[in-house]
Amino acid sequence: MSRARLGALAPLLLSLGLAVLSLPEVAGFLVRALGLHAGTPVPAGRLAWLARQHLVLALTGFALASGAGLALGILATRAAGAPVRAALDTLATAAQAAPPVVIVALALPVLGFGAPPILLALAAYGLMPAMRGTVGALATVPDDVRRAATALGLTPAQILLRVELPLAAGPILEALRVVLVLAVATAAIGALAGAQTLGTPIVVGLQNQNTLALVQGAAAAAALAFLADAAWLAAAAGIGRWLRP
Repeated sequence: MSRARLGALAPLLLSLGLAVLSLPEVAGFLVRALGLHAGTPVPAGRLAWLARQHLVLALTGFALASGAGLALGILATRAAGAPVRAALDTLATAAQAAPPVVIVALALPVLGFGAPPILLALAAYGLMPAMRGTVGALATVPDDVRRAATALGLTPAQILLRVELPLAAGPILEALRVVLVLAVATAAIGALAGAQTLGTPIVVGLQNQNTLALVQGAAAAAALAFLADAAWLAAAAGIGRWLRP
């Protein structure tokens, strides 16, 4: 088994264990064994539906954050973007500093309830790791490699696509892994804005003192985050080999 697959095994096993814990029977047994008030369980079918909604929301937020972060990171490393690099870094830092729940609360009066506020929060929260990861990765490309590519007659766009990005693929993929896990984990707060996510049983559990629903939602949300991490680790090795020159 390759090292990449071995690395994906631990989060995959954690994901499976947490998924089993989220089942009504297993979570109910644990809650009762701890002497806590169980409450009404969330049916497995409902939990699976919430997981699908949660994943769609998280992946959309991930796409927004990673796309913007990659674009701004590339811009910051180009000669044309040098004058605004400090401003871009400040923007990314400010977006990361604002807690997602605060962004959701501030966006509600403008965007309304549902997916838009949480998508804005996910995009803002993932912007800094995507942008700084891209900048740092491109900075590792040796200058003599760029000069050699220029001497061969490649245009700046060709150098970026054929030389710089393939060489920087590993660190960029690692940065995007962080963005993905953040998006999946943070999407649970979408329940506060009325979005149907795995945070919904958590909110319901807190409101109704339903410990069983709370445990199910928390275990399922964590399982999905670990599953996303495992899937990314397994896929990143293949993507890295494909991008490598």
